[in-house]
This record gives sequence, C-alpha cells and structure tokens, in this order.
Amino acid sequence: MPSNKTNSTPKAADAGASSSLSRDEIIKGLNEDLTREYKAIIQYVVFSVSLKGAEYNDIADQLKLHASQELAHALEIARQVDYLGGKPTVTGKQAEFSNDSKKILEIDLKDEQNTITNYRERIREAEAAGEFALSEALRKIIAQEQDHEIDLKDALGIR
Repeated sequence: MPSNKTNSTPKAADAGASSSLSRDEIIKGLNEDLTREYKAIIQYVVFSVSLKGAEYNDIADQLKLHASQELAHALEIARQVDYLGGKPTVTGKQAEFSNDSKKILEIDLKDEQNTITNYRERIREAEAAGEFALSEALRKIIAQEQDHEIDLKDALGIR
C-alpha cells in the first residue's frame, strides 16, 4: 500500500507541471501575438486608404477604427509581456498588400481569424498557468477581434 501512495503523488505533481506553461513560454506566445498586432496596424492603416469603390466606403471607415483598436491591443499585450518579466518584441510579421479591394478584405479576414485562434489558445494557456488577469485582458481583446471579423465578413457578404 505505501508504494501506491508514493507513486500517485509524483504523478499528480507531474500532471500539474505538464499542463501549464512556464512564464517564458507564455511571454514567447504573447510576443508572437504582438507581431500579428503590429502587422494588423500597418495593414489597417494602409488598407483604409487603399480601398477603391463606393461599395467600400463604409468598411474603409471601419478599418480606420480597427487600426486604433489594434494599437490598443498591441499596447496591452506589450504591457502584459513586461509584467511577466519579458521584453516586448519590436518586430512585426510582414504586412501583405493587394491592389484589389476584395482581396484586401480577404487578407484582413484571414489574419483576424488566425489572430482569434491564437488568442483562444493564449487564454487557455494563461488560465492553466494561473495568470487570470492576463486571460481577462485577452478576453477583452478577442471580443474586439471578433467584431473585426464580423465587419469584414459583412463587407465581403459572407455569413
């Protein structure tokens, strides 16, 4: 019987350790998120003035708002990285561009969907690591990212 007690204790401790990420791993993930936010800022700024055609006037105005929201996201992610003891990255992912207005919106939609997927994962990681304030900050960001996705789908006539 004592051997069962000894065997079960390390397994429980190991299970807890393997289910949560270290702060360094969370920082690495957040910095990856930050690279996507930088890319989004650039694309939304450029795309908001590059869309051509009367049918894109409303979404062009929305993209200007999205750009400022993405900046706020970047600032919050950088703040969280700093709080966790890391250094926010200064490098963004390579921005994309197209001369075709529909393609511009498709690029943004794909990027928003990718960002949402990554934030969902980051929320799970934060929760598992007991970083509840981080998960709450990310929930606020993901809500806006989902609004961006809705705006882009509406402009593209997708549902």
